[in-house]
Amino acid sequence: MDRVRELTERLSGLFRDAGAVPVETSVLQPADTLLDLYGEDIRARAYVTSDPVLGEQMLRPDFTVPVVQRHMEDGAEPARYTYQGLVFRKQEAGNGRPSEFLQVGYEVFDGSDPAGADADVFALFSSALKDAPVKAHTGDIGILIAAVAGLSTTQRRRSALLRHLWRPVRFRALLDRFSVPSTRVVADIPSDVPEIGLRSAAEVETRVAALREDAKTPPLDPTELHAIQSILDVADVAPKALARLRLIAGDMPAISPALDQLEARLNAMAKRGVDVERVNFAGAYGRTTMEYYDGFVFGFHGDTPVPVATGGRYDALTRVLGQGRSIPAVGGVIRPELLEALQ
Repeated sequence: MDRVRELTERLSGLFRDAGAVPVETSVLQPADTLLDLYGEDIRARAYVTSDPVLGEQMLRPDFTVPVVQRHMEDGAEPARYTYQGLVFRKQEAGNGRPSEFLQVGYEVFDGSDPAGADADVFALFSSALKDAPVKAHTGDIGILIAAVAGLSTTQRRRSALLRHLWRPVRFRALLDRFSVPSTRVVADIPSDVPEIGLRSAAEVETRVAALREDAKTPPLDPTELHAIQSILDVADVAPKALARLRLIAGDMPAISPALDQLEARLNAMAKRGVDVERVNFAGAYGRTTMEYYDGFVFGFHGDTPVPVATGGRYDALTRVLGQGRSIPAVGGVIRPELLEALQ
């Protein structure tokens, strides 16, 4: 444990030397904020408790949300923060993963050069882990978001797909359902049905109207559907992956701005000494992490399935928590216990 503490302090010092200000957050976090962000699914991953004064609370599942809240309330821009401490996650029985573990993190709030900020964070983490037997993996959730947003279908279907983007099984089920003609039959509601349960008659009618609209919606365009699957199938070193994605953009032009950002990021990484020819990129990478990542995502993996370090861009989270203001943001965390086990 002493070696883990020493490693934690070394990493924290590295982030402070990069200009980060140390911050602390409460172990107990208001549950309503996390539920608004992630929906009821977060209950399966977080420890929930009820306080007679504070109301429903959750043991801190990560640091990013409270750090963003703190910055959006009174932080100057640009800003860099670092933190260290325990986070708490429920685990499935028998998987052997701990329910509480240390994180040391680094967050950057700076809208002047998003590609440069991405590259700075990645290069810093690469430097911090240069002596560890890990391999870098990257992705870009923003490309998939742009592809879904560009589908020539109803906004209702696009929203449903975007909502489940970070749940691969549900996302695939929706794609399959939307790719064939609907066989759903929506019956009329008899006028004399009594109101029972929590939904009003107006709410039920609205839902029925939505189901009728969806039943009449044509299937997804096969070319667009194939483009999304092709994006998810991309897996190569980053420059070659970008070239493949440029070809896919011929059938899905909506992803071109996200690809321009990917190219700018790779150029910025190269300028900071990162050998991008050795950085892996996968179109599906990062879809099982916290849902707030909406752009660049990265991880450093050893021989175990759990990554030693993860991070990414979360611009949308600052908009949600910013109460009318937002700022591009990117950051990441390292797990000292996993890193120490590799050394």
